[in-house]
Amino acid sequence: MHARHLPFAPSSTDSATVQAEATGRRLLVVDDQEVNRLILARHLELLGYQVIQAESGEQALRCVREQSVDGVVLDVVMRGMDGFEVCRRLKAHPDTWLIPVVMVTVLNNQADRVRAIEAGADEFLSKPVYPEELSARIRSLMRWRDACEALELTRREQMRGLFSRYLCAELVDDLLSSPEGSHDDLLNRSERREAVVMFADLRGFTGISERLPAQQVVTLLNSFFSLASRVAHAHRGTLFNMAGDSLLVGFGVPLDQPDASHRAFDCAREMLLAFEELRARWRADWDVDGGLGIGINRGEVVCGNVGSESFLSYTVVGDAVNVADRLQKQAQSGEVLISSHVHEALNAERRACFERLPHPLFLKGRTRPLPVLRWRVEIAR
Repeated sequence: MHARHLPFAPSSTDSATVQAEATGRRLLVVDDQEVNRLILARHLELLGYQVIQAESGEQALRCVREQSVDGVVLDVVMRGMDGFEVCRRLKAHPDTWLIPVVMVTVLNNQADRVRAIEAGADEFLSKPVYPEELSARIRSLMRWRDACEALELTRREQMRGLFSRYLCAELVDDLLSSPEGSHDDLLNRSERREAVVMFADLRGFTGISERLPAQQVVTLLNSFFSLASRVAHAHRGTLFNMAGDSLLVGFGVPLDQPDASHRAFDCAREMLLAFEELRARWRADWDVDGGLGIGINRGEVVCGNVGSESFLSYTVVGDAVNVADRLQKQAQSGEVLISSHVHEALNAERRACFERLPHPLFLKGRTRPLPVLRWRVEIAR
C-alpha cells in the first residue's frame, strides 16, 4: 500500500494522562480497508480505548444501534454507503446525534471538508493522520460530549421537576421521551384542543374553617389535596390548579388521551369513594363533617401559560372549563355531575351508571339549559 494511504504518520506514544482519559471509552473504527482498520484500532487501543470495527457503512450503523459507542472514527471513501451518508444518518437520529464523529480520508480538498461539515462531522482529518492530532481531537470531543450530556441531564431534571407539578410520573416519562424539543415547547406554546375538565370542590368548608384552628384547617386541606392528587395521578390526570378548597384536573391535555372521558369519570368515582374514608377520619379527629362535589365537562379548551411577567401558571381556560366549574357548583355532596358531551363519550357500562336529571340545568352565563347526568355515591351517615 502506498505510504500516503496509510492512516497514520509515525509519532511518539501519548502520555499516561491520555490513557487515563481514554479508559472505559469505546470507539468504533469504520473503514473498508482491513489494514487501515487494524492500524487505527491498534493505535487507539494503545491509548486505552476499547475499539470495535466495522468494514462498511451498513455494519457501522448496526454497531451503533446494538452497542454503546462513545465516538466514531469514520473513513469517507468506502464501497456502498460512504462516510458522508453514515455521518448524516448518525446525526439525524436523536439517540446518536451526540456521538462525536471524526472523518478520515485520503481526500484533501475544500469541497470534501464542506461536505463533511454539512453531514454533521465533528472533525475532518486527512491521511496520513498524526496520532497526536487524532488523540487530541478525540479527547476534546469526548470532553465536549461529556459537557453536553451533563447539560442535557441537568435540563431534563429541571424539566422533570417542572412537569411533576402537573403530571403523574408516568406522563412525565412519556413527555421527556418524546421527540427532542417537544417538551421544551409545551410550556411556551398556547393551543386549542379537545379535553375533558374536572372540578372537585369541598362542601361545608367555610363552616369547618370557622370552627377549627388555622393549623388544623391547613392539615385538613393538605389531607384532601393529597388524596385528590394521588387519585388524579393514578388515572393520569393533569393537575392544573389547587385553589382554596377546589381542584382542577384535565384529561387529554397536554397529551392526547383517547379515553379521556373514561379516565375522568373513573377518577371522580374513585375520588368520592376514597373521600368517604377521609370524611370519617375528620369526624373522628375533629368532629367536623365535610363533603365533596364534582363536575365534569368535555369540549374545546385553550391551554398555555397564563398570568403576568412575575407569575405564570400553566392552565386551561375556555367555555368548557367554565361549564365544568358550574356543574361542580351544582353538585351535591357525594355527586358527580357530567354534561351530555361527556356521557356520550362513555362506553355502555359507564353510561349505565348515570341517571339523567329530571330537568336540564340553567347555568350561569348560558342562555340555554344544559342536559346533565348524575352519579351519586352512597353517603355514610
